[in-house]
Amino acid sequence: MKIAVLSRGPKLYSTRRLVEGARRPRPDAARVDTQRGENKMAPASPAISYRGGRLGDIDAVIPRIGASITFYGTAVVRQFEMMGVYAINESVAISRSRDKLRSMQLLARRDIGLPVTGFAHTADDIPDLIDMVGGAPLVVKLLEGTQGVGVVLCETRKAAESVIEAFFGIDVNIMVQEYIEEAGGADVRCFVIGDRVVAAMRRQAKPGEFRSNLHRGGSAETARISPAERRTAVGAARAMGLNVAGVDLIRSNHGPLVLEVNSSPGLEGIEEASGVDVAGLVIEFIERNARPGRTRTRGSG
Repeated sequence: MKIAVLSRGPKLYSTRRLVEGARRPRPDAARVDTQRGENKMAPASPAISYRGGRLGDIDAVIPRIGASITFYGTAVVRQFEMMGVYAINESVAISRSRDKLRSMQLLARRDIGLPVTGFAHTADDIPDLIDMVGGAPLVVKLLEGTQGVGVVLCETRKAAESVIEAFFGIDVNIMVQEYIEEAGGADVRCFVIGDRVVAAMRRQAKPGEFRSNLHRGGSAETARISPAERRTAVGAARAMGLNVAGVDLIRSNHGPLVLEVNSSPGLEGIEEASGVDVAGLVIEFIERNARPGRTRTRGSG
Protein backbone atom coordinates (compact mmCIF):
# COMPACT_ATOMS: atom_id res chain seq x y z
CA MET A 1 0.00 0.00 0.00
CA LYS A 2 1.32 3.43 -0.97
CA ILE A 3 0.48 6.29 1.40
CA ALA A 4 0.98 10.01 0.76
CA VAL A 5 1.22 12.51 3.61
CA LEU A 6 -0.16 15.83 2.36
CA SER A 7 2.01 18.40 4.10
CA ARG A 8 3.93 21.56 3.26
CA GLY A 9 6.55 21.00 5.96
CA PRO A 10 8.98 18.10 5.46
CA LYS A 11 10.77 18.91 8.75
CA LEU A 12 7.64 19.04 10.90
CA TYR A 13 7.62 16.38 13.61
CA SER A 14 4.16 15.07 12.72
CA THR A 15 4.96 14.82 9.02
CA ARG A 16 8.23 12.98 9.65
CA ARG A 17 6.66 10.53 12.08
CA LEU A 18 3.81 9.66 9.72
CA VAL A 19 6.12 9.15 6.75
CA GLU A 20 8.47 7.03 8.86
CA GLY A 21 5.57 4.99 10.21
CA ALA A 22 4.19 4.32 6.75
CA ARG A 23 7.61 3.24 5.46
CA ARG A 24 7.85 0.41 7.98
CA PRO A 25 8.26 -2.34 7.04
CA ARG A 26 8.01 -1.27 3.38
CA PRO A 27 9.33 1.91 1.65
CA ASP A 28 5.90 2.87 0.34
CA ALA A 29 5.23 6.36 1.72
CA ALA A 30 6.00 9.85 0.53
CA ARG A 31 5.33 13.46 1.46
CA VAL A 32 3.38 15.47 -1.09
CA ASP A 33 3.45 19.26 -0.83
CA THR A 34 -0.21 20.26 -0.71
CA GLN A 35 0.36 23.46 -2.67
CA ARG A 36 2.53 21.98 -5.41
CA GLY A 37 1.09 20.23 -8.42
CA GLU A 38 -1.62 20.69 -11.01
CA ASN A 39 -5.09 19.23 -10.61
CA LYS A 40 -7.02 18.13 -13.68
CA MET A 41 -10.81 17.94 -13.56
CA ALA A 42 -12.35 16.01 -16.43
CA PRO A 43 -15.21 13.51 -16.71
CA ALA A 44 -14.00 10.01 -15.84
CA SER A 45 -10.33 11.04 -15.77
CA PRO A 46 -9.43 13.31 -12.84
CA ALA A 47 -5.69 13.48 -12.25
CA ILE A 48 -2.92 15.24 -10.34
CA SER A 49 0.43 16.13 -11.91
CA TYR A 50 3.29 16.55 -9.46
CA ARG A 51 6.87 17.58 -10.18
CA GLY A 52 6.59 16.94 -13.88
CA GLY A 53 4.76 13.63 -13.77
CA ARG A 54 1.36 12.21 -13.04
CA LEU A 55 0.80 11.38 -9.37
CA GLY A 56 -0.62 7.89 -9.51
CA ASP A 57 -0.72 4.60 -7.65
CA ILE A 58 -1.57 6.33 -4.36
CA ASP A 59 -3.80 4.14 -2.20
CA ALA A 60 -4.38 6.50 0.72
CA VAL A 61 -3.65 10.05 1.83
CA ILE A 62 -3.15 11.58 5.26
CA PRO A 63 -4.13 15.25 5.04
CA ARG A 64 -2.04 17.57 7.20
CA ILE A 65 -3.78 20.74 6.09
CA GLY A 66 -2.72 23.94 7.85
CA ALA A 67 -5.48 26.34 8.87
CA SER A 68 -4.11 29.06 6.57
CA ILE A 69 -4.65 26.91 3.45
CA THR A 70 -7.92 25.20 4.39
CA PHE A 71 -9.74 26.25 1.20
CA TYR A 72 -7.05 25.06 -1.22
CA GLY A 73 -6.00 22.11 0.90
CA THR A 74 -9.48 20.64 1.09
CA ALA A 75 -9.81 21.10 -2.68
CA VAL A 76 -6.68 18.95 -3.14
CA VAL A 77 -8.10 16.29 -0.83
CA ARG A 78 -11.32 16.33 -2.90
CA GLN A 79 -9.24 15.78 -6.01
CA PHE A 80 -7.73 12.63 -4.49
CA GLU A 81 -11.23 11.51 -3.49
CA MET A 82 -12.39 11.98 -7.09
CA MET A 83 -9.54 9.68 -8.12
CA GLY A 84 -10.81 6.99 -5.75
CA VAL A 85 -8.01 7.46 -3.20
CA TYR A 86 -8.85 6.77 0.45
CA ALA A 87 -8.50 9.86 2.65
CA ILE A 88 -8.27 9.08 6.35
CA ASN A 89 -9.93 12.45 6.98
CA GLU A 90 -12.11 13.54 4.10
CA SER A 91 -12.46 17.05 2.72
CA VAL A 92 -15.99 17.64 4.00
CA ALA A 93 -15.04 16.48 7.51
CA ILE A 94 -11.99 18.78 7.57
CA SER A 95 -14.18 21.69 6.46
CA ARG A 96 -16.71 20.98 9.21
CA SER A 97 -14.08 21.00 11.95
CA ARG A 98 -12.36 24.13 10.64
CA ASP A 99 -15.60 26.12 10.74
CA LYS A 100 -15.74 26.78 14.48
CA LEU A 101 -19.35 27.92 14.51
CA ARG A 102 -20.51 24.99 12.43
CA SER A 103 -18.57 22.55 14.59
CA MET A 104 -20.18 23.95 17.75
CA GLN A 105 -23.62 23.69 16.12
CA LEU A 106 -22.97 20.08 15.14
CA LEU A 107 -21.82 19.20 18.65
CA ALA A 108 -24.87 20.85 20.20
CA ARG A 109 -27.15 18.99 17.79
CA ARG A 110 -25.60 15.69 18.93
CA ASP A 111 -26.08 16.66 22.61
CA ILE A 112 -22.33 16.66 23.20
CA GLY A 113 -21.24 18.82 26.11
CA LEU A 114 -19.70 22.22 25.32
CA PRO A 115 -19.43 25.60 27.03
CA VAL A 116 -22.46 27.81 26.45
CA THR A 117 -21.55 29.55 23.20
CA GLY A 118 -23.06 32.54 21.42
CA PHE A 119 -22.43 34.67 18.38
CA ALA A 120 -23.86 37.84 16.93
CA HIS A 121 -22.92 40.41 14.32
CA THR A 122 -23.77 43.94 15.48
CA ALA A 123 -22.78 46.12 18.42
CA ASP A 124 -26.42 46.55 19.46
CA ASP A 125 -26.51 42.85 20.34
CA ILE A 126 -23.47 42.90 22.66
CA PRO A 127 -25.37 43.20 25.99
CA ASP A 128 -27.69 40.30 25.14
CA LEU A 129 -24.74 38.24 23.84
CA ILE A 130 -22.89 38.66 27.13
CA ASP A 131 -25.98 37.72 29.13
CA MET A 132 -26.52 34.69 26.90
CA VAL A 133 -23.30 33.04 28.09
CA GLY A 134 -23.82 33.93 31.75
CA GLY A 135 -22.01 37.25 31.92
CA ALA A 136 -18.39 37.95 32.81
CA PRO A 137 -15.89 36.44 33.08
CA LEU A 138 -16.20 35.07 29.56
CA VAL A 139 -13.99 34.08 26.65
CA VAL A 140 -13.99 35.74 23.23
CA LYS A 141 -12.59 33.66 20.37
CA LEU A 142 -11.59 34.83 16.93
CA LEU A 143 -13.01 32.23 14.52
CA GLU A 144 -9.92 32.32 12.31
CA GLY A 145 -7.49 31.95 15.21
CA THR A 146 -5.30 28.90 15.84
CA GLN A 147 -3.00 27.67 18.62
CA GLY A 148 -4.56 30.06 21.12
CA VAL A 149 -4.10 33.18 18.99
CA GLY A 150 -7.18 35.42 19.09
CA VAL A 151 -8.53 33.96 22.35
CA VAL A 152 -9.22 36.60 25.00
CA LEU A 153 -10.38 36.18 28.60
CA CYS A 154 -12.58 39.10 29.63
CA GLU A 155 -12.80 39.23 33.43
CA THR A 156 -15.37 42.05 33.67
CA ARG A 157 -18.46 43.00 31.74
CA LYS A 158 -16.90 46.31 30.69
CA ALA A 159 -13.83 44.52 29.33
CA ALA A 160 -16.06 42.08 27.44
CA GLU A 161 -18.05 44.92 25.89
CA SER A 162 -14.86 46.69 24.80
CA VAL A 163 -13.22 43.59 23.29
CA ILE A 164 -16.35 42.45 21.41
CA GLU A 165 -16.99 45.97 20.12
CA ALA A 166 -13.38 46.21 18.93
CA PHE A 167 -13.65 42.92 17.02
CA PHE A 168 -16.95 44.01 15.47
CA GLY A 169 -15.31 47.31 14.52
CA ILE A 170 -12.68 45.61 12.37
CA ASP A 171 -15.30 43.25 10.88
CA VAL A 172 -13.92 39.91 12.07
CA ASN A 173 -15.99 36.93 13.09
CA ILE A 174 -16.01 35.87 16.73
CA MET A 175 -17.84 33.65 19.15
CA VAL A 176 -18.31 34.14 22.87
CA GLN A 177 -18.18 31.33 25.44
CA GLU A 178 -18.78 30.96 29.14
CA TYR A 179 -15.61 30.75 31.20
CA ILE A 180 -15.21 27.47 33.09
CA GLU A 181 -13.33 28.65 36.16
CA GLU A 182 -13.07 25.23 37.79
CA ALA A 183 -10.95 23.96 34.88
CA GLY A 184 -8.07 25.95 36.39
CA GLY A 185 -6.38 26.76 33.06
CA ALA A 186 -6.11 23.08 32.10
CA ASP A 187 -7.59 20.99 29.34
CA VAL A 188 -7.30 17.43 28.10
CA ARG A 189 -6.28 16.58 24.52
CA CYS A 190 -7.75 13.23 23.50
CA PHE A 191 -6.29 11.68 20.35
CA VAL A 192 -9.05 9.75 18.60
CA ILE A 193 -8.45 7.17 15.88
CA GLY A 194 -11.57 5.49 14.58
CA ASP A 195 -13.84 4.73 17.51
CA ARG A 196 -11.34 4.89 20.36
CA VAL A 197 -9.12 7.30 22.24
CA VAL A 198 -5.59 5.96 21.76
CA ALA A 199 -3.78 8.56 23.90
CA ALA A 200 -4.57 11.51 26.12
CA MET A 201 -2.60 14.31 27.75
CA ARG A 202 -3.45 16.98 30.26
CA ARG A 203 -2.21 20.44 29.30
CA GLN A 204 -1.74 23.09 31.96
CA ALA A 205 -1.39 26.80 31.24
CA LYS A 206 1.68 28.56 32.58
CA PRO A 207 1.21 30.89 35.58
CA GLY A 208 -0.73 34.02 34.68
CA GLU A 209 -2.09 32.45 31.48
CA PHE A 210 -5.43 30.72 30.92
CA ARG A 211 -4.66 29.24 27.49
CA SER A 212 -3.15 25.77 27.86
CA ASN A 213 -1.78 25.45 24.30
CA LEU A 214 1.77 24.09 24.23
CA HIS A 215 2.61 26.83 21.70
CA ARG A 216 1.72 29.34 24.44
CA GLY A 217 4.11 27.81 26.94
CA GLY A 218 1.77 25.28 28.53
CA SER A 219 3.04 22.01 29.96
CA ALA A 220 1.78 18.50 29.23
CA GLU A 221 1.60 15.18 31.01
CA THR A 222 -0.13 11.89 30.35
CA ALA A 223 -3.77 11.85 31.43
CA ARG A 224 -6.14 9.21 32.70
CA ILE A 225 -9.58 9.91 31.30
CA SER A 226 -12.98 8.83 32.52
CA PRO A 227 -15.49 6.77 30.51
CA ALA A 228 -17.57 9.94 30.06
CA GLU A 229 -14.57 11.82 28.66
CA ARG A 230 -13.80 8.92 26.36
CA ARG A 231 -17.39 8.83 25.05
CA THR A 232 -17.43 12.61 24.61
CA ALA A 233 -14.17 12.64 22.62
CA VAL A 234 -15.23 9.81 20.32
CA GLY A 235 -18.68 11.35 19.87
CA ALA A 236 -17.17 14.72 18.96
CA ALA A 237 -14.90 13.19 16.31
CA ARG A 238 -17.84 11.23 14.92
CA ALA A 239 -19.98 14.38 14.77
CA MET A 240 -17.38 15.95 12.47
CA GLY A 241 -16.97 12.75 10.43
CA LEU A 242 -13.27 12.52 11.34
CA ASN A 243 -11.40 9.23 11.63
CA VAL A 244 -8.40 10.98 13.19
CA ALA A 245 -8.95 13.92 15.52
CA GLY A 246 -7.53 15.79 18.45
CA VAL A 247 -10.45 16.59 20.74
CA ASP A 248 -9.81 19.22 23.41
CA LEU A 249 -11.93 18.84 26.56
CA ILE A 250 -12.19 20.77 29.79
CA ARG A 251 -13.35 19.29 33.04
CA SER A 252 -16.32 21.17 34.46
CA ASN A 253 -18.61 20.66 37.44
CA HIS A 254 -21.23 19.30 35.04
CA GLY A 255 -19.02 16.92 33.05
CA PRO A 256 -16.58 17.08 30.14
CA LEU A 257 -17.04 19.95 27.69
CA VAL A 258 -15.58 20.11 24.18
CA LEU A 259 -13.56 23.19 23.28
CA GLU A 260 -12.38 22.19 19.81
CA VAL A 261 -12.08 19.28 17.40
CA ASN A 262 -8.83 19.39 15.41
CA SER A 263 -8.59 17.54 12.09
CA SER A 264 -4.76 17.78 11.91
CA PRO A 265 -3.70 17.22 15.52
CA GLY A 266 0.01 17.44 16.25
CA LEU A 267 1.82 14.28 17.27
CA GLU A 268 4.85 15.58 19.15
CA GLY A 269 3.20 16.63 22.39
CA ILE A 270 0.87 13.64 22.65
CA GLU A 271 3.58 11.09 21.83
CA GLU A 272 6.06 12.59 24.28
CA ALA A 273 3.50 12.90 27.07
CA SER A 274 1.85 9.50 26.62
CA GLY A 275 4.67 7.35 25.23
CA VAL A 276 2.23 5.97 22.64
CA ASP A 277 3.29 5.41 19.02
CA VAL A 278 0.37 7.43 17.68
CA ALA A 279 1.83 7.67 14.16
CA GLY A 280 2.05 3.90 13.94
CA LEU A 281 -1.59 3.55 15.05
CA VAL A 282 -2.68 5.98 12.32
CA ILE A 283 -0.92 3.85 9.70
CA GLU A 284 -2.43 0.66 11.11
CA PHE A 285 -5.91 2.21 10.85
CA ILE A 286 -5.32 3.04 7.20
CA GLU A 287 -4.07 -0.46 6.44
CA ARG A 288 -7.21 -1.94 8.00
CA ASN A 289 -9.69 0.42 6.38
CA ALA A 290 -8.35 1.75 3.07
CA ARG A 291 -10.10 0.31 0.05
CA PRO A 292 -9.98 1.51 -3.56
CA GLY A 293 -12.72 4.07 -4.09
CA ARG A 294 -13.73 4.06 -0.41
CA THR A 295 -14.26 7.76 0.30
CA ARG A 296 -17.46 7.89 2.26
CA THR A 297 -17.44 10.22 5.28
CA ARG A 298 -19.07 8.76 8.37
CA GLY A 299 -20.46 12.04 9.72
CA SER A 300 -23.28 14.25 8.51
CA GLY A 301 -24.49 17.81 8.61
